[in-house]
Amino acid sequence: MTIQDLKNKNLLLFEAISGSRAFGLATENSDTDIRGVYYLSKEDFFGLNYIPQISNETNDLTYYEIGRFVELLQKNNPNILEILASPEDCILYKHPLMDLLKTEDFLSKLCKDTFAGYAVSQIKKAKGLNKMIVNPIDKERKSILDFCFILDGQGSVPLKIWLDEDGLSQEKCGLINIDHTKGMFALFYDESGTLGYKGVIQNEEANQVSVSSVPKDEKPVAYLFCNLDAYSVYCKDYREYWKWVAERNEDRYNVNQTHGQNYDSKNMMHTIRLLQSCEQIFKTGSLTIRVEDRDELLDIKSGNQSYESVMQRAESLIESIESHYSASTLPDSPDLKKTTKILIQIREKLYNNNE
Repeated sequence: MTIQDLKNKNLLLFEAISGSRAFGLATENSDTDIRGVYYLSKEDFFGLNYIPQISNETNDLTYYEIGRFVELLQKNNPNILEILASPEDCILYKHPLMDLLKTEDFLSKLCKDTFAGYAVSQIKKAKGLNKMIVNPIDKERKSILDFCFILDGQGSVPLKIWLDEDGLSQEKCGLINIDHTKGMFALFYDESGTLGYKGVIQNEEANQVSVSSVPKDEKPVAYLFCNLDAYSVYCKDYREYWKWVAERNEDRYNVNQTHGQNYDSKNMMHTIRLLQSCEQIFKTGSLTIRVEDRDELLDIKSGNQSYESVMQRAESLIESIESHYSASTLPDSPDLKKTTKILIQIREKLYNNNE
């Protein structure tokens, strides 16, 4: 079934412009997103053809079956509550029965997790993105040799430098563990290559140093420390960084590079807006999605505010949400019995009218 099928069969209950245009944050380059609500025919609903959601290929048109819509409202899903709270000038069509669904019947303390919880997850992603932009990692992957150091007096020297300075080869080195230490090894050297030492590592892909059998009469030429913890962190960062490079939206990344603030400015604008909505819910017990501080939010989107100031704004909003949440008189969760009864009432009227 397609969205056009819904309209042709008169199954549409609600349709509205959503996203930036509904929030009052649209610019000349903003896309137009449409969200809607429909109901299935009696045969499809009671039969085996339940379709909870219909979208086009780009997901800028998404419609929810009335049962799924109410189910998500009961869970205080932010996107769905915002559809129900659409400004009048964004509503393209509204069936009279949709007036039975009121935001005040669904708003509850669950919004702290659904609105603020999601926003906090986005902030964590923004911090991770900031870290990746500010700290790019070379494509050439380091080996564990880069995390090995030779003790030298009161300090240490990177193993690679120590080997180069003395004209030595890591393949002719032999290591043995030092008791009661972590990452410490005695290093032996076999210039002749006849003692069968395994080298510091056996290949560039090795994830740990090699230990060798060393004759008891051999004397260590140095002591080596291998920082395995730092190597593990590097491997994780390397993997995540180049995965991000492979998957990132290049257009969005280039915009962020242009303003030079090292964060996804569009995403952070919507994160701040979401936190503001959550603050409003616990402050007033209501939800109005048309923003009052358009200029400030668009300033964030344009990258005119530093990463630090945006993070500070987010933390301030989270503190305010916590404060208003503790004093809120909203119920812990929506009244499922009452809201389900409204859904049943809507279905009964729709199906009785069509008989």
